[in-house]
Amino acid sequence: MNTEIKGKIGVLIEEHFDETEYRRFNQFFPTNGYEVEYISNLWGQSSLTFKGNDHEEEVTVTIDFKDVKLTDYQGIILIGGYAMDRLRYQVNPEPNQLNKSPAVEFLRESVKLMDQNHLKIGTICHSLWLFCADPNLIQNRKVTCAHNIICDVENAGGIIMYNGNETAATYVDGSLITGKHPGVVEEFMQLFLDEMNKTNKELVTS
Repeated sequence: MNTEIKGKIGVLIEEHFDETEYRRFNQFFPTNGYEVEYISNLWGQSSLTFKGNDHEEEVTVTIDFKDVKLTDYQGIILIGGYAMDRLRYQVNPEPNQLNKSPAVEFLRESVKLMDQNHLKIGTICHSLWLFCADPNLIQNRKVTCAHNIICDVENAGGIIMYNGNETAATYVDGSLITGKHPGVVEEFMQLFLDEMNKTNKELVTS
């Protein structure tokens, strides 16, 4: 096992997360030198415990969006399942105002760093839902996703990439890495890892 710590990956999570992705993230990234930390909106609590789609896995989160220093992370991943739909919930929406949920505001700051090539962001399956909460975040970006949310992504201004008559398995657009569904989690993780390592190598040699 590779014990060299190269950096940290923050994974956004909530109730009804995809359990296949959860298990593999916890195995794959630490084996390849990256700590995995789970981040959510804790609603003023010191910790919250969330269950996955199949109610077989659960995660206790102690890191709130408001306490995160983004520069501590080399990558941010939005886990699949229905977690990102829950995270885009806002208590007091206002007409003609941008979504103000803690998760969407966190994503806005993450995207700023991503566009400066200081941070990799990964989405898989349904997790582009969080991007769709603010069209400014996804407008004209080339992505792939689960077939179920193609219309959501396109209506928000994203450009879906295809492979024949289905969405592409994975796609890289700058520092945004997207995956179709849990069935391609191995390819997605390797691609995300390669992109992070590439950036780390560039920083060392610059």
